[in-house]
Amino acid sequence: MNRNSAHRANPNAMKLHVPAPPREDTKTARPHGIDALLAARLDALCLAGWHLWERFDRDVRDREFHSFVAADYAVVRTALHACYAPGHRFLEWGSATGVITVMADLLGYEACGIELDARLIDTARTLAAQFDSTAHFVAGSFIPTGYRGTSGHGVTESDTIGEGPSGYLQLGRALDEFDVVFGYPWHGDAPLMLDLMRVYGRSDAVLLLNDTTDGVRAYRGGREIARYP
Repeated sequence: MNRNSAHRANPNAMKLHVPAPPREDTKTARPHGIDALLAARLDALCLAGWHLWERFDRDVRDREFHSFVAADYAVVRTALHACYAPGHRFLEWGSATGVITVMADLLGYEACGIELDARLIDTARTLAAQFDSTAHFVAGSFIPTGYRGTSGHGVTESDTIGEGPSGYLQLGRALDEFDVVFGYPWHGDAPLMLDLMRVYGRSDAVLLLNDTTDGVRAYRGGREIARYP
């Protein structure tokens, strides 16, 4: 879904599956514990997110490569609900239009998003205001300062994770202060995200990675613990 913006890659050489947007009248099945009013707000949020994605795809990605691709919001919603506990803090790496961070906030998380593209930060804040969300967004990279990458060469080993000042200082929190972290890696970037959690995250925190073809996978301590199709 949402990665730090990067512009080094060839858009014709790298494709990511984008799920089909739901119909206007589509309602997501309501998980146990979510009341009808909240479910309706989440449905409206997801629909607004698809409209934002379609406009971004038309206005930006049709002209140049951009690493933001919409996730399957219904599956992410299921995963976030399953991982929730009172007091949990949530962080989205590459929060783009803010849909998933706002979703986490509506579900009860203390939710934050880091996004490298300042244009998308403005969109996310507008979306949050539209849904009376207190989700917090900052501009910057989700890569902590000093990280050298799995090969020791930093994020230059990735074609789709952009480089920029780390967003954690502006956020006022370190990665190990979050209970649930979400990322949508392009092909080949999942090991880097897992390594970030190994180096900087808490060992008991959950990392949710949106797989391009197989839903959302949950990891704790580097091991897969659940899958949400």
